[in-house]
Amino acid sequence: MPVKDFLPIGDAKITIEKEVKQKPTIAELTTIESPGNPVPASQLISKKSPQKKKKKTEKSPPSKISSAKRDSILIITEKPQAAQKIAFALGTPKKNTERTTSFYELERNGEKIIVASAVGHLFNLTYVKGQKGWPIFKIEWVPSYISKHASFTKNYYDLLKKLSNKAKEIVLATDYDIEGELIGWNVLRFICNKETAKRMKYSTLTKPELERSYDNSLPEPDWGQAYAGETRHILDWLYGINLSRALMSALKKVDTFKILSIGRVQGPALKIIVDREKEISAFKPEPYWQVFALIKEKGTSTEPLAPQEFKHPEDIFDKQLLDKFKDIKEAEAETKNTEESIQPPVPFDLTTLQREAYAHHGISPAQTLSIAQKLYLDSLISYPRTSSQKIPDSIEPKKILKTLSKNFPEVKIAVRSIPIEGKKSDPAHPSIFPTGEFKILEGNELKLFNLIVKRFISAFSPDAKTANRRVKLTALDKEGKKSDITFTASGLKILEKGWTQVYPARLEEKDIPTLNGKVKIDEIKIEEKETQPPKRFTPASLITLLERKNLGTKTTRSLIIETLFDRGYLDGKSIKATPLGMKLIEALEEYSPIILDENLTKSMEEQMDSILKSKDKNLLPKEKEIIKKAENIIIDISKEFKIKETEIGNKLKEGITDLRKEEQENNTLLQCPTCKQGSLRVIYSKKTRRYFIACSAYPNCRQTYSLPPNSLIKKSDKNCPSCQFPKLLAIRKAKRPWEFCFNPNCEIVKKQREEWEAKKAQWQNKSEEKDK
Repeated sequence: MPVKDFLPIGDAKITIEKEVKQKPTIAELTTIESPGNPVPASQLISKKSPQKKKKKTEKSPPSKISSAKRDSILIITEKPQAAQKIAFALGTPKKNTERTTSFYELERNGEKIIVASAVGHLFNLTYVKGQKGWPIFKIEWVPSYISKHASFTKNYYDLLKKLSNKAKEIVLATDYDIEGELIGWNVLRFICNKETAKRMKYSTLTKPELERSYDNSLPEPDWGQAYAGETRHILDWLYGINLSRALMSALKKVDTFKILSIGRVQGPALKIIVDREKEISAFKPEPYWQVFALIKEKGTSTEPLAPQEFKHPEDIFDKQLLDKFKDIKEAEAETKNTEESIQPPVPFDLTTLQREAYAHHGISPAQTLSIAQKLYLDSLISYPRTSSQKIPDSIEPKKILKTLSKNFPEVKIAVRSIPIEGKKSDPAHPSIFPTGEFKILEGNELKLFNLIVKRFISAFSPDAKTANRRVKLTALDKEGKKSDITFTASGLKILEKGWTQVYPARLEEKDIPTLNGKVKIDEIKIEEKETQPPKRFTPASLITLLERKNLGTKTTRSLIIETLFDRGYLDGKSIKATPLGMKLIEALEEYSPIILDENLTKSMEEQMDSILKSKDKNLLPKEKEIIKKAENIIIDISKEFKIKETEIGNKLKEGITDLRKEEQENNTLLQCPTCKQGSLRVIYSKKTRRYFIACSAYPNCRQTYSLPPNSLIKKSDKNCPSCQFPKLLAIRKAKRPWEFCFNPNCEIVKKQREEWEAKKAQWQNKSEEKDK
């Protein structure tokens, strides 16, 4: 594939060494004029001026990469852990370090192999300088290390540059998905200056699969994935930068500032939540009634048995209709007994794993993805970013089950020869499955790993079998004739537990009597209830809905939700739109509804999918066509947006004001115990970038309390049982929220501190004993 076919967005800004000219001596400089006669420069040297001592510059250690001929095969991975796994799978490698960055050398079949890694994306998109305002469309790939927060990527960039210069062949071994393909393609074209390379495709980081993947490398990258990945990045960047600038510009018009953003998926996703919030606000409860027929069973013991309830199948919304139930005294009973086989649940794809992890363990979708990625890099599970619910024979599932049996006795019931599978498939990877390797884990890692293992075992386990009983009562009128009024009850008994012995299931046994023929109705019970508003979304249910609507990708959906939280648009475990989120959607619905158009976003996803599935190598025209359409849409948005910029700004300003009031109320804890005048409030310091507690009567009262660093602090709904101070939650990324009391004088806190100090002393004593 010739270089000219690559996307010429702009040359990547790659640093090059320039020859530094030698500084001229003082004598070579022109004469320096001062008041009076000119003084030759040579005379200035004789004047001894105090010389500053030059700092000795530390010489960097000599490079371990020889400048020899191109004699090696360079394998490039996405992450350092993957490089290590591949190196040890292919041979007995020697580990080298170049400026704190590791790479591996080994020999295989007489060939010298070097394995090195990127560290995620080594290139990012940015706008070409000189463009002001919005919309802007000229963009280019630049090395990530240009940004301060990604300066650590410079060492990886430089190392790959050096290694590629002595490589006779390049093999890309980044994750096999659109992100991994793009990471590898950018390294290939911008660092290695190569047109193509071989491609390793694998789903686990186990030795046998990595060996097979290397020995059967694909002849070139998956260009469909590469172009789809690049197109997605460009679209997201163009939408993100332009629409976010539009919001900031609108705020500037009304003399307000807050960092806001919106994107092509963020907008529709936020609208879904705002629409649900509007439904809840507009909801008016209605009374309704449920009717039950009660039959008292005759027991053999002296204690009376609880009456058996049979429910009328319809809820009654007209109170006058209740009268028809009052005179029911008898009914004709009919019992039907059936048996049912319940198949095991289908194997995990990413969305199902995220949903189940939240349902069973309360682990958020973002945490689930993060933990699953770590388990994958530890070779414990297969690649988690998959849409597949298939278990192919190629992964040798029986071997995996045999290995798992050493630590999971549940394997003994996995007797099914062909596993249960779901409908969804993914051309890149199978479902998420355990590799058979084992490692001692704890916390959420252990919970998620066990969930994945047990789901896999259950797919090979027998069906659960239940005996179901359904009793139907048809009310008899005064003349003993059947009416149209019925009541039903259902019972269940587990005959064979099957897969439910392995994977957690919600099967509850319930015993009901067998009734046939005429029966006496002992009582008609009527319960009054009210209709309930729609439930708010949880992170797991929202991700499921986004998948169903084809908004975002399996990888980006959880990140999009996190971004909406970070921007202050959403709040709470049961996801609620904040005043700012509500006002933002109201403004866009009124003045620029195209930004929130789900169908437009879906259409773009379908176009990118067409690139992904294409077998054509020349995908650049298709990419350009999609990007050009997006640019035209953004131009249309800008025209209508700028006309109503002030109105949009005012709505956003209202939302920001309401949000700040709400945050102030939520962050107010209790009356200050020191001054008794102000209130203690949780405050965020931009200077220290951490939360602390201070009195609202500052500067008259300077009472403060420190809080855990590197955490988002929120008020919980509980009080400390000892001191009655409100408890707080410290929320950290990929960790379980920590609930604590912030009062240092609390008896519980004092006891915890004493226990910690005692443990610390023990550790110190043990350390000192070891040193001796």
